[in-house]
Amino acid sequence: MTGRDGGTVLVTGGVRGVGRGVCAAFADAGAHVVACARHEPEDPPPGVRFVRADIRDPGDLERLAAETGPVRAVVGNAGGSPPLRAAEGWAHTHARIIELNLTAQLLLARAFHGPLRESGGTLTFIGSVAAVRPSPGTAAYAAAKAGLESLTASLAAEWAPEVRVNCVRAGMVRTERIAQHFGDEGGLAGAGRTVPLGRPAEPREIGEACVFLASDAASYITGACLPVHGGGEPPAYLAARGPEGGERP
Repeated sequence: MTGRDGGTVLVTGGVRGVGRGVCAAFADAGAHVVACARHEPEDPPPGVRFVRADIRDPGDLERLAAETGPVRAVVGNAGGSPPLRAAEGWAHTHARIIELNLTAQLLLARAFHGPLRESGGTLTFIGSVAAVRPSPGTAAYAAAKAGLESLTASLAAEWAPEVRVNCVRAGMVRTERIAQHFGDEGGLAGAGRTVPLGRPAEPREIGEACVFLASDAASYITGACLPVHGGGEPPAYLAARGPEGGERP
């Protein structure tokens, strides 16, 4: 489906950041979009219906599925983590980061398996490049995102052919919280220069990838992790070689 048939799409964490961009992309594709989050936004996305829910709570997920109704696509976007080194902070905080970014995604999938199976729909998780490279300072988050890629592959195999399950492996995205990791605009610009395309993604660009994976154009794609990262992160040795290059070590 593309949304142009009037199907309903649920986006978790859909009121800001990447989730808001995903909502906008589906709404422009003609879908009826439902966004959920723990708190009702002061500035809800235009044309999007909001339902309050905490995806870590199975009871909330049951209610969310009932209030959303028949659904053709679900985007599991809610997640994230503040910078937190593995040996610092409370153990409970690290466990909660993994719960939000991995366990809750499995609960979300379970809650919507029936409706998606009935509609022949799609489930798309928002992953991260942190899943496939060292992530000092966000180890719990990266481990959860690595698990999310495994979950994607397993669900795709279990639920085929009725439900297609994929993951968008997102890179750096310009959101309201990006300053937590890169500081001011100067820091963000410097980080953007490490990406081959020279900038972070806009939330809408992640959304367009989700629309594609939910569309008939992706009808033979399931169990995939689609990199949407501007070309990725060049290997460290390139920086060590300096601007003039030289022999590869």
